[in-house]
Amino acid sequence: MATEFMSVKETAEYLNMSVTWVYREAPKLGMAPYKFGRGRNAKVQFKLSEVKAWAMQQRLE
Repeated sequence: MATEFMSVKETAEYLNMSVTWVYREAPKLGMAPYKFGRGRNAKVQFKLSEVKAWAMQQRLE
């Protein structure tokens, strides 16, 4: 089974937040970023399953 990843932009759209928020706040809140590549060409992505799990934890009772 292939693990699905989302770009920072896709993650921001999924969460209805800004790209800046995803870069700054998401790692602080427990969403671990994954870095693919090195230097200027590196891509930061987030696991779809982890983003969905984090979003479900934010649900108000």
